[in-house]
Amino acid sequence: MEPETVAFKWEGKQAAQVNGVTAEQAWLVLSDFCNVHKWFPTVDTCRRVEGTDGQTGLVRYCASNTAKKEEETKWAKERLVEIDQIGRCLSYEVLENNVGFRSYVATVKVMHVDGVDESDGGKVCRIEWSFVSDPVDGWKKEDLESYVGFCLKHMANKMEMNL
Repeated sequence: MEPETVAFKWEGKQAAQVNGVTAEQAWLVLSDFCNVHKWFPTVDTCRRVEGTDGQTGLVRYCASNTAKKEEETKWAKERLVEIDQIGRCLSYEVLENNVGFRSYVATVKVMHVDGVDESDGGKVCRIEWSFVSDPVDGWKKEDLESYVGFCLKHMANKMEMNL
């Protein structure tokens, strides 16, 4: 009898505090699904492929053109699977791609930070980005968690400077 292979998923979560930015301001940025290239450090191009902006089923194409000349452009198509405007939360899944994802679903939440000093006008929020993914060839789970953390911190810093 052959050993049974166990299917497992990687699960992870990263969070970043965004100072000087309200949860509503951060949500306006993150809920604009096809403008991720303006905030995400490794995406140079993002455009709508199909669907309606702000509605489930929307598919975007994202690409990074900053790869070395001898490398091919990294790209992915991603579908918005859930969006909750009141709860400031969205989930998306990676579809076709050449990055190595077989299955990847991420959930991004924006929340108020309780107990914030009123002198800043309550302008502090927290962004959480969680994911469930099949293992990615050539990566460790810690690599993906680190990448998500790096991207989230970059976005938080960019929001603090620009909002």
